[in-house]
Amino acid sequence: MRKIVFATGNKNKTVEIKAILGEDKFEVVTMKEAGIDVEIVEDGNTFAENALIKARTVAKFTDAIVMADDSGLEIDCLNKEPGIYSARYMGEDTSYELKNLNLIERVNAAGTDRKARFVCAMAAVLPDKTEISVEGCFEGEIALSPAGENGFGYDPIFWVPERGCTSAQLPPEEKNAMSHRGKALRMMAEMLEKRLDSDEC
Repeated sequence: MRKIVFATGNKNKTVEIKAILGEDKFEVVTMKEAGIDVEIVEDGNTFAENALIKARTVAKFTDAIVMADDSGLEIDCLNKEPGIYSARYMGEDTSYELKNLNLIERVNAAGTDRKARFVCAMAAVLPDKTEISVEGCFEGEIALSPAGENGFGYDPIFWVPERGCTSAQLPPEEKNAMSHRGKALRMMAEMLEKRLDSDEC
């Protein structure tokens, strides 16, 4: 089993990652669990750039496979905001309850277009310093009001038309099967498994 150090301190995200990757081929640990304490400056202009910045920074402190993601919500009528600033929108210490209500108000004021998507860029740095990047998207709309207790962040306002509910109302297994992070992680896992099978990492 190969060890993966995931460059995140987000407990909710870590739970999702372990559930999606499974535990039969990869042992996933957080930076903290790996004893890595380093400040990461996310100054990229895209999700992909920020994911690579995180992975490269942590890879300097370990010989394990390092993975990182950068993800966020893009709302079409708000010029793709909050985008790469999703976690920092309205300030990092602002509750998601307030962030979600603010975004609903802005979308309501902007008109009838409620199209939105979650984007997840996933990057990996292998022990030989090879870099891999993939991206997954989860298309939907901004809900008229927050709903649901599952998930986290912007999930309560992300309406999934084909399910007739928000992302936060989906059972975790169903959300992981559809989500941006789930898609990106499965693509990444497939690429890593091919390299493992050929002993290239």
